[in-house]
Amino acid sequence: MEIKKIEYDLTVCKVADCTEIDLSKKFYFIGKTDEEISIVCPTSETPLHTIAREDGWNAFRIQGVLDFSLIGILSKISSILAENQIGIFAVSTYNTDYILVKKCDFVKALNVLEQEGYRIYA
Repeated sequence: MEIKKIEYDLTVCKVADCTEIDLSKKFYFIGKTDEEISIVCPTSETPLHTIAREDGWNAFRIQGVLDFSLIGILSKISSILAENQIGIFAVSTYNTDYILVKKCDFVKALNVLEQEGYRIYA
């Protein structure tokens, strides 16, 4: 399985509304529920008015389009990382999964996954 590094430093944050989100930008993940609006975005593009924010994330995605019938892909990766004391924040889109890791653990995470047979590329 191939893993592609995302080239941005990322921020995870909460906002009161979506007025400051510029969807013309290249990378935004927005999650809206009845309790909150959460965003994952490049740190340089974080809205000015956040309720809470946590900087210092890097990410990779599972390359390609994942069929919904595939089982255990995210579970396998998260288990490998957990066994190596690396926490994750995962988000999924229709096509694939994105795994965020704190910047201080990112190189270690990629090395561990490569040792487990994953192909890593930029």
